Amino acid sequence: MIYNAKKTERKWQDIWEEGGVFHAKYNIDKQKFYALVEFPYPSGAGMHVGHIKAYAGLEVISRKRRMQGYNVLFPIGFDAFGLPTENYAIKTNLHPRIVTDNNIEKFSEQLKRIGFSFDWSRVIDTTDENYYKWTQWIFLKMFENGLVFKDKALVNYCPSCKVVLSNEDSQGGKCDICHNDVVQKSKDVWYLRITEYADKLLEGLEEVDFLPNIKLQQVNWIGKSTGAFVRFDIKGIDEKLQVYTTRPDTLFGATFMVIAPEHPIINKYSEKIENMAQLQEYRKECAKKTEFERTQLNKDKTGVKIEGLKAINPVNNEEIPIYISDYVMMGYGTGAIMAVPAHDERDYEFAKKFGIEIIEVIKGGDIEKEAYPGDGEMINSGFLNGLTNKNDSIDKVIEFLEEKNLGEKGVQYKMKDWAFNRQRYWGEPIPIIHCEKCGIVPVPYNELPLRLPEIKDFEPGKDGESPLARIESFVNCECPKCLGKAKRETDTMPQWAGSSWYFLRYIDPDNNSEFANEEKLKYWMPVDWYNGGMEHVTRHLIYSRFWYRFLYDIGQVPYKEPYAKRTAQGLILGPDGDKMSKSKGNVVDPNEVIDEYGADVLRSYVLFMGDYEKAAPWSESSVKGCKRLVDRVYNLYEILTDSKNYSKELESSFHKTIKKVTLDIEALKFNTAIAAIMTLLNEIYDKGSITKGEMKALLIILNPFIPHVTEELWEMCGFDGLLANAAWCSYDEEKCKDSEIEIVIQICGKIRERIMISANSSSEEAIEKAKSLEKIAEAIKGKTIVKEIYVSGKLVNIVVR
Repeated sequence: MIYNAKKTERKWQDIWEEGGVFHAKYNIDKQKFYALVEFPYPSGAGMHVGHIKAYAGLEVISRKRRMQGYNVLFPIGFDAFGLPTENYAIKTNLHPRIVTDNNIEKFSEQLKRIGFSFDWSRVIDTTDENYYKWTQWIFLKMFENGLVFKDKALVNYCPSCKVVLSNEDSQGGKCDICHNDVVQKSKDVWYLRITEYADKLLEGLEEVDFLPNIKLQQVNWIGKSTGAFVRFDIKGIDEKLQVYTTRPDTLFGATFMVIAPEHPIINKYSEKIENMAQLQEYRKECAKKTEFERTQLNKDKTGVKIEGLKAINPVNNEEIPIYISDYVMMGYGTGAIMAVPAHDERDYEFAKKFGIEIIEVIKGGDIEKEAYPGDGEMINSGFLNGLTNKNDSIDKVIEFLEEKNLGEKGVQYKMKDWAFNRQRYWGEPIPIIHCEKCGIVPVPYNELPLRLPEIKDFEPGKDGESPLARIESFVNCECPKCLGKAKRETDTMPQWAGSSWYFLRYIDPDNNSEFANEEKLKYWMPVDWYNGGMEHVTRHLIYSRFWYRFLYDIGQVPYKEPYAKRTAQGLILGPDGDKMSKSKGNVVDPNEVIDEYGADVLRSYVLFMGDYEKAAPWSESSVKGCKRLVDRVYNLYEILTDSKNYSKELESSFHKTIKKVTLDIEALKFNTAIAAIMTLLNEIYDKGSITKGEMKALLIILNPFIPHVTEELWEMCGFDGLLANAAWCSYDEEKCKDSEIEIVIQICGKIRERIMISANSSSEEAIEKAKSLEKIAEAIKGKTIVKEIYVSGKLVNIVVR
């Protein structure tokens, strides 16, 4: 029999869609399962094989859950605002709406061609006015609750895209969109106070089942630390420099201070500074550097001593110099640090370069050679001398600081507030009005959505000004408070806005009066299983948890955390073992694979190629192996018999395989589940026939992996209904056990033989059978048996002398 993949796959895709087979229904009498994948950005390039692997994992889980009787919600949508679409629109002179619609149509066709069991009745598009109305609504709720503010700050700015980027979008000093260098620029920036939620985001991680490395990355990104705020007097001035340190126990070793080049104290006391021109020149150089460049640990240490200002160490009253250096940032901590060169590598290098005193305050290293960051006995530290426990030393110095009003215990976070505006067209308009009389005024809720105006020129303005600023009909408006003349905010939201709550809209996508019905939220939330890429765990995953927790705090959602479980898939590498990229010519087009082999082959291969959570290279020969799998399954029909039961020869193998596949799917061990099925197939072909009962079970456990060919065979065999709606197979634990097992025979602990015995053999039977073996009998002949040991199901050990 020759299997026609193209014809068969289209047939079943049409049947599933026309019958609404995968449409989730709100049914409180049925146990729900909400599976979520990261919805795609619909680029013009279409899907890549990475999308297939990302979605295939929960596709298998979802199909299995339906068969297990769950009410499954497995939705899909499109995260469609963003710079790539706008840049393409500018390049091709097409409106971003047209580009987006074309791309979504292309993506949808490709996804359906794979046979994913998404609920296509719930598709969302973040650029739809009925969707971003609620994105704006949530923003206004945050504004109402003090979580939105505007400030002038040095920001990460991409000169190529002409847009402000968050830290998350400019990691490594590169723009996340165009990968060009990012520079520092002073701009007015809208922020969301995500730092207000730092502790709640950390606490929430205790309640969820996330992969350990996902939790760790979130913890590290939030970067909570405990320490002390310490105030240093400036000699001869009624002014203090406050620092934050996690090691206040080393204060006696602080021999200089470093402040950010942008620190306001420089301008405030410029008349007292003797080398102001030198400082200004250094500041100009710093302004050219990105935050990433400024904070690299291994870069050359640069700085300028401030002549005319000196700080006073609060614990020993010693005068210490103050420097400016680019590695201190105003946006982190207080914009000032105390430097303890004996016990910090960066401070040590700085002190060596500028000839600053180095005072050892912790025994254990050799400060003539390098800084010693470890623990040890406190020395040269006044009232701390002799202490050997770091925590005791920290507590004692904080007690001293608080008693003398020189500082106090404190907490700091590495995470910064979220820069939330972009100076581009294709994004959600920020629903804010600027009135000279009333100040910053929110757009009234009943005027949402604030729609993007239709424009033809999307080019950013000078100095990165938004294209919306040129549209007078959009900008000029009436203040909702005083009814006077006012102007709209012209920046738009970042792409991450729409993806911060999309999982809620899937629950009730057509609701025009609220973002989702309360009862439906109670039923479907939280998301039971969320799978996505590791690259999003410090951006989207944190942002969406923040938005959701805020909605919980204002009583809009029923549970504290949105995702009960979060897993991640590994990358698919090119055939050369490198990350796929067009420039390397190693990109695999999934459409070409489907054209040649069919969707079931592609689906099974991306799950069989290796550990789902790890990266693996593409292998054309292995793809062909999965093609053989599909063909062998289809050709089972030729050796089908009418019996409805398991055959005696294969009964145990079927129960074992069903058990393994059932458990392996839950553990994301798809490769070993498929391997077990391949082994079973070999046994079936060795036997030369398969009963109808066996065929039914095999098709059920194969269906989540290769649904098209299995649905076709299900129909050919005359089984009732659709295979997609069939009940999952059960297995008998007793029948999973082998009737015979192999055990090892040892003499004095050394392996001498292996034998097969009955799985139910007693200790006496196993030992006697071992001793009856010719090789063992010869080895113990003429010797005294000291002990005979049987470890059930594993070994017999005969100890002789």
